[in-house]
Amino acid sequence: MVSLLLTGIGELTTHDPAHGGPLPDAALVVEAGRVAWTGSARSAPAADASSDLGGRAVVPGFVDSHSHLVFAGDRAEEFAARMTGASYSAGGIRTTVAATRAATDEQLAANLARLVAEMHRQGTTTVEVKSGYGLTVRDEARSLAIARQVTDETTFLGAHVVPPELADDPGAYVDLVTGPMLAACAPYARWVDVFCERGAFDADQARAVLAAGAARGLRGRMHANQLGPGPGVRLACELGLAAVDHCTYLSDDDVDALAASGTTATLLPGVEFSTRSPYPDARRLLDAGCYVALASDCNPGSCYTSSMPLCIALAVREMGMSPAEALHAATAGGARALGRDDVGHLRVGARADLAVLEAPSHLHLAYRPGVPLVRQTFVRGSEEHGPGTGLR
Repeated sequence: MVSLLLTGIGELTTHDPAHGGPLPDAALVVEAGRVAWTGSARSAPAADASSDLGGRAVVPGFVDSHSHLVFAGDRAEEFAARMTGASYSAGGIRTTVAATRAATDEQLAANLARLVAEMHRQGTTTVEVKSGYGLTVRDEARSLAIARQVTDETTFLGAHVVPPELADDPGAYVDLVTGPMLAACAPYARWVDVFCERGAFDADQARAVLAAGAARGLRGRMHANQLGPGPGVRLACELGLAAVDHCTYLSDDDVDALAASGTTATLLPGVEFSTRSPYPDARRLLDAGCYVALASDCNPGSCYTSSMPLCIALAVREMGMSPAEALHAATAGGARALGRDDVGHLRVGARADLAVLEAPSHLHLAYRPGVPLVRQTFVRGSEEHGPGTGLR
């Protein structure tokens, strides 16, 4: 069993309360894919191999707890229209549905692999992937089977929108989602999700979808309160869901429910950037004692970015978070939204997923937006991206 000592770490962020914050002049030992030791470089134990990081900062690998990576097609023209005044609505999803249905498994898998590699190059080491662009039994099941090839964090989102062929009978589509579609998809999914929003599904429909998923052993999460106020956030809290995502339009009651329930509010600032919409108020949530995560929501329509560093920068600039809070939300917060305690931090025993920054401090993630700061990405202690690895 070979151990690896990473030394010459200018600043190490572990999210270990015992350290009280980032460690300067630090080192870290990896063994069997796990963090075996962290501390001052002066006190580092011996290891079988070592690598000097030359004063660079190390942070936990980003945990992207909300993405839609199984799709085909392009909606650049829709984006351009929004930039010249058109508003975003949930209906644009149907454009991607048509392209995804027409794509082969090989085309969908190749696009997924391309996007996951893109994420690795930017420091993401854990990613959740949803279905939701098939909206037939066959297409939802194959989307999840393809997603399962790259991650265990797969989410059944048959309840994304009602497809065109059932637009006049949404009840029949909910029956399909909670019946044959769920039966076909559950073997490939860990989570069940629903878009509870105007133009998508109402609270009663969302409750039915989540209850059916729970009966199949799937944990629940929800898209809610993205396009306007609504019942979704409070329903998510009532049901004890792991996470409710978007949370752009919140009442005081919504915030109180999030704080009391412990449901994680996953904020997706790339969406607001890409749709010219109001940003969610992260400061309000944090001050109320809510748990907050950041995620990319990478998708071809409302937010085609895979960059967690960009999301961190937007959260600091537009949502009232400090750089440390934003980094925590993009790592430990994302892990909490996925019910994980083995990722999102670098405490002893954690999976050795980390990003080496071409910078002396985590502050540069927000200080230098748009700059490719991730020099190396390690997953389970193995270098996935960095000098000499190629891009894979």
